[in-house]
Amino acid sequence: MGADWPEPVERVARVLRESRVEARIEQFHEGTPTAADAARATGAPVERIVKSLVFSCDGRAIVVMVPGDRRVDTAKVGSSVGCERLKAVGADAVERLTGFPAGGVAPFPLPGIQTVLIDRSLLAHEVVWAGAGSARHMVALAPADLARLARARPVEAAVE
Repeated sequence: MGADWPEPVERVARVLRESRVEARIEQFHEGTPTAADAARATGAPVERIVKSLVFSCDGRAIVVMVPGDRRVDTAKVGSSVGCERLKAVGADAVERLTGFPAGGVAPFPLPGIQTVLIDRSLLAHEVVWAGAGSARHMVALAPADLARLARARPVEAAVE
């Protein structure tokens, strides 16, 4: 794995090495800050791109992973984690809460976040692509490994 990677990407790579998960991190010069950009860069269908979105749930941060072609169903997510007010956080808060920049959020490691959810539909794929710590790096791995490394609970989280 790349020794000259930015520190946040190296954090992701370290978790992969230590957990011995079969995965690969790739760097894309054109950048992958949106699901559509990521699909273009990786050649994967957009439903196999993982969006890792950060929300405030009654004041505590949670991360919700949904397919790139879907949005978070805030009502479903709110009821599954028991919060009355669920709202997306801004880019500054994303970096402060996750340690990763908006557009490059990796779903692991997230030491400051206790609740991580993964939409069940992502688990149906053989391989998915998730952010790997910067807007130019992505990781390809099996969704079961992604869920395990992120300590994510499978839920119905997405809406078309």
